[in-house]
Amino acid sequence: MASLSSASVSLVRTPTHLPCFRSNHGKVQSLNRYSKTKTTHLSINSSLRMCSIAASDSPLSTSMYELSSKKVWIWTENSQVMTAAVERGWDTFIFSSQNQGLANEWSKIALIDPLFIKEGEIFDNAGERVATIFQVSTPSELKKLHPEAHHVGNVVIDLLDWQVIPAENIVAEFQGSKTTVFAVSKSPAEAQLFLEALEHGLGGVVLKVEDVKAVLDLKVHAVGMGDRVCVDLCSLMRPGEGLLVGSFARGLFLVHSECLESSYIASRPFRVNAGPVHAYVATPGGKTSYLSELKAGKEVMVVDQTGKMRTAIVGRVKIETRPLILVEAKIDANDQTVYSILLQTAETVALVCPHEGNRTQKTVIPVTSLKAGDEVLLRLQGGARHTGIEIKEFIVEN
Repeated sequence: MASLSSASVSLVRTPTHLPCFRSNHGKVQSLNRYSKTKTTHLSINSSLRMCSIAASDSPLSTSMYELSSKKVWIWTENSQVMTAAVERGWDTFIFSSQNQGLANEWSKIALIDPLFIKEGEIFDNAGERVATIFQVSTPSELKKLHPEAHHVGNVVIDLLDWQVIPAENIVAEFQGSKTTVFAVSKSPAEAQLFLEALEHGLGGVVLKVEDVKAVLDLKVHAVGMGDRVCVDLCSLMRPGEGLLVGSFARGLFLVHSECLESSYIASRPFRVNAGPVHAYVATPGGKTSYLSELKAGKEVMVVDQTGKMRTAIVGRVKIETRPLILVEAKIDANDQTVYSILLQTAETVALVCPHEGNRTQKTVIPVTSLKAGDEVLLRLQGGARHTGIEIKEFIVEN
């Protein structure tokens, strides 16, 4: 087994640019300070964006049968939202107990199935209880949700804090149960996360919106799924440390480990939720490897927020189908070179922020919180590769 080695690199920064580090032929070098017209530092400004990706062709992806059986209830007071939902085949609507008049009015316009909320329960028009509502803001409240505790076929959860991790826990807890679990969603993006959590997703969503576009944008079919790789190392990582990963070798993002504590899931300081199988990951000697090629005994480079690097040994690789988002970054808004990475949509997956010396600064940004203008760390290097070795040749990658 190879021994551990380490090196460090100086990170430089201008007020509007992101510090990066560069590896050349396996040797770690400090970046020189270039003029603004020739800078190699990354400035995200408003050029960072996230979007969903097309459905994976993997046989592990959520089946169309499963997704077609998902249920969508609508919670709104907007008649245009009602009309759009009915046109899409979603005819179950939730009203407050004081809104009986609105339910009667809409029933004259369209054939709908009205449900009414009263004291944490949901009743149909005949007064029969059809679901129970649970608001979840802490792990202890989440633990109260289990199939044996409910005798009604539907449970509606309203997640007030984290969303993805609690949803995955609920999917695991209720698998095989006859109980249908809905999640209250305030946007199509939230709804999609719940419908795809842990590959199978929850049984349905309650789309609580007043904007007709939200109904039109919700697509209840397989989108955004891919086979992502968790890399478990034989050594522990500290806050600020992670792996260099990217869709293109020319720019690798510093993806943080799961070493940070959270309320909903135990810390795993040996793990990096690194991205899909196609992505590059930095390995010793200035080389890269595909995440799909990693296995027990191989070495990868662990890098921290200040640029310090060390080798670590892979102990296990875990590949599972999960919902993904695409993150793209540019040096500036006018630059044509795009650096990108696909990552699992989850609160525990994060990118490392620039180091601010002695100033108090957050270490990471979860991908679920990323927004245009956020700054994250990348490593810039040559994009052409042959069996993981950087070579000089003409190459175009998009």
